[in-house]
Amino acid sequence: IERVATALDEILTRVGRIRCKILLETTAGQGTSLGARLEELHEIRRRVRARSQVGFCVDTCHVFAAGYELRTRDAYERFWAEFDRIVGRKHLHALHLNDSKGDVGAHLDRHAHIGQGKLGLEAFRLIMNDRRLLGIPMVIETPKGPDMQEDIANLQTLRSLRPSKGTQSRG
Repeated sequence: IERVATALDEILTRVGRIRCKILLETTAGQGTSLGARLEELHEIRRRVRARSQVGFCVDTCHVFAAGYELRTRDAYERFWAEFDRIVGRKHLHALHLNDSKGDVGAHLDRHAHIGQGKLGLEAFRLIMNDRRLLGIPMVIETPKGPDMQEDIANLQTLRSLRPSKGTQSRG
């Protein structure tokens, strides 16, 4: 954790006055990687001198694989409450949307198309209808073919999960 924070300090010093934000992404917890626990990400950011330039990206496959359940409303709300308590939702700057080929807690970083993995559609329905995530960039990060048709299909799936105007939920 200290080595990562020191490296981030050096990077941010080198970029100087260039305004940039480095996002620490959640990981699946495979091998010796850091970032599967929210506490690790918080601790890295806490140790960086220019911590205002460090934020977070939640990858849906990674948090699920790391052991955070998202498939029910209660579990989804628990995850975001924990995220807010440990790292602070105000520091969330991006979401990577992808389903997971592995089950919850499997520590398997294998992305699947939206609704075609172990996460299933309900987790994405909750995300797409969570007003607290409005304005947060969401990137579809799923397996790609040469013509990008998979991205179009995944985007259509995500859009189909959104409510009609005026019925968006809190989350």
